[in-house]
Amino acid sequence: MRPNPYNAEKRRRELDKKKKKEEKKLKKALGKETGGFDEENETVEESPEKNDAAD
Repeated sequence: MRPNPYNAEKRRRELDKKKKKEEKKLKKALGKETGGFDEENETVEESPEKNDAAD
């Protein structure tokens, strides 16, 4: 008997959801450590000096 492809897809979606949740948790923890986490954009802000040096 072959496995149902729907069940495999459902399992994959559940794992993706779980993975995204873990990544969000890690990003939030990283931001708390560095103090530069912007929750709206979900990015770590860089100081303006670094941006000027790159230009």
